[in-house]
Amino acid sequence: MSLLRGKVWTFGNDIDTDAIIPARYLNTSDPAELARHCMEDADPDFPRKVSPGDIIVAGKNFGCGSSREHAPLALKEAGIACVVAESFARIFYRNAINIGLPILESPEAPEVLQEGSQVEINLAEGEITELTGGRKFKAVSFPPFMQEIMATGGLINYIKGKVKK
Repeated sequence: MSLLRGKVWTFGNDIDTDAIIPARYLNTSDPAELARHCMEDADPDFPRKVSPGDIIVAGKNFGCGSSREHAPLALKEAGIACVVAESFARIFYRNAINIGLPILESPEAPEVLQEGSQVEINLAEGEITELTGGRKFKAVSFPPFMQEIMATGGLINYIKGKVKK
């Protein structure tokens, strides 16, 4: 799980939780239903174009707005393997970790990576490599225990695993 490869989808600054999963779909907590509407207000065709393993690259303040945990859940269920952004809204950051959605902060990657690029992400090292051009970007990597939380699928699975030991 610490090495990911996927196609890049780019979004700008201040992508709020309403753009990630519009409020009109919050009457369900079914992850599959949420995935069918993921990012549709930012790109109406996104739910049909995205494939498992794809990666979102965005600017500043990704996930701002309301604190709904539906937003990272919709992304994860849609198949997004990781979100790379210049910065994240604090509550989105925590919700993503809680549900096991890998996220990385990188100030350089969003400025350079283009939609459709193929990238490889080493979560353990916090390294992003654009496979076509070979350019590498550093990101802030998580400490091992947080990587374990994400690798086990989120905080609840992580705690269940610790309780059993």
